[in-house]
Amino acid sequence: MCLLLRFMTFSRSDWDAKHSAAATEAAEAPAGILSELWPLLPAGAALDLACGRGRNALFLAEHGRHVTAVDWSAVAFDIVEERAQAMNIPVRRVHRIGEAKHAAPAGIDLVQADLERVQLPANSYLLVLCVRYLQRSLFPQICRALRPGGMLLLETYTKAQLDFSGGPRDPEHLLDKGELRRTFPEFETVFYRELRAGQGIASLAARKPTAASNHHK
Repeated sequence: MCLLLRFMTFSRSDWDAKHSAAATEAAEAPAGILSELWPLLPAGAALDLACGRGRNALFLAEHGRHVTAVDWSAVAFDIVEERAQAMNIPVRRVHRIGEAKHAAPAGIDLVQADLERVQLPANSYLLVLCVRYLQRSLFPQICRALRPGGMLLLETYTKAQLDFSGGPRDPEHLLDKGELRRTFPEFETVFYRELRAGQGIASLAARKPTAASNHHK
């Protein structure tokens, strides 16, 4: 089944219905960019934006990370909780993102929130992950939320997706060619890829510079 972009025009009930329909399906594998680049990722607190049914948050927690997972679907969180408990991964729901424990042992804090209204805590995460979700207004917040030396993994559809079936069709929810490469100019690009193989996808891994690296530039 094709992974769906979390359209900002969908209501919470729309997403609850979609996640409910998929509840009996096998758990999805983590995003390719996450599993491929895993050896390069810093240890420490992680933030998974638009986490959906938790495939990436579960992978991170299983591999020793504490993850703050944000989505606005309570049904998706029911699925994450069930799968985390089956994997013996500590999981809890918190009311606000500021209540999440950034320095806690491995586990998942679930924050139900509208990403168009959320305020990400500054200087709090060593990894920020955002997959199949495009909200350009979040980009400055992501920059602030990462600690120096932290890594951003961002992967979503490009306008090349319009040449293929499925996926988003609204150009506002699609990246222009090369856009993602240019979006975080202050970061060090670790990995970048655009694909047109059955779908149009752009993937970026970028590191926030440390004070020392800024000083030497």
